[in-house]
Amino acid sequence: MKKLYLFILLIGAFNMAFSQSKMACCHKTDAPTATKRFAMLASNSKFVMAHPNPRRIHFQSNIGKTINYKTADGLTANAYELKAKKPTNNYLLVIHEWYGLNDFIKREAEKLYNDVGNVNVIALDLYDGKVADNRQDAGKMMQAVKEPRAQNIIKGAIAYAGPKARIATLGWCFGGGWSLQSAILAGKQAVACVMYYGMPEQSVDRLKMLNTDVLGNFANKDQFINTKIVVQFKENMAKAGKKLYLHQFDADHGFANPSNPIYDNEATKQAYAYTLEYLKPRLK
Repeated sequence: MKKLYLFILLIGAFNMAFSQSKMACCHKTDAPTATKRFAMLASNSKFVMAHPNPRRIHFQSNIGKTINYKTADGLTANAYELKAKKPTNNYLLVIHEWYGLNDFIKREAEKLYNDVGNVNVIALDLYDGKVADNRQDAGKMMQAVKEPRAQNIIKGAIAYAGPKARIATLGWCFGGGWSLQSAILAGKQAVACVMYYGMPEQSVDRLKMLNTDVLGNFANKDQFINTKIVVQFKENMAKAGKKLYLHQFDADHGFANPSNPIYDNEATKQAYAYTLEYLKPRLK
């Protein structure tokens, strides 16, 4: 009888442990990635309203052209390319804001092309051809981006550049966060990364995967990629043993976009000067 009682107790303990383990498994959730955290902001009405609808900019280039390249998911991606005047393995991947690959981004890509030096510039399209002209549509498009697809677009661009390419990345807002992720995806090919008020990576382990230092242009009036997040990013980069060149401006989120009503001319000039000073020696 005593043995039977002990056996019943053991069975009960096993069932309880199994039940708790199953519960823990079922309720375990992975923390959202940096890009998902930023995309989730589109559900915040204050974040949406903090992005005034852009002024229309029309830009027509004589040297830039649309290209297509294959991606690992069996699809193709679009991009806007400016080929270097002389053959070079230096590439700058430019990533758009939450409005998509519009004329403003193409104009900025050409400006960088002219100012950085002899470099191939590829402005990526993480929206697969969609462009928004208002904040509501921009928020929906940003939230609709699937990380695996975005990563395949980036990896496809890196493959298009070739195994000998030296990759620099630059992006604003939505693209600022993806600039950092692109530098991580580029692995040993990464030589530079510029972020304009984008969501930083919070995982120290992922930051350790960076093969490059990072330049960050952030806005002190930004309520969402705020100073607390920026300070944490600086600390995490230090923990990862990576160098962060941090510049903070008395401006608001989106300050560097002249099509944005909250555009700050002085902050934009300073940030751009820091950007060129950072990129030029790394893309010789």
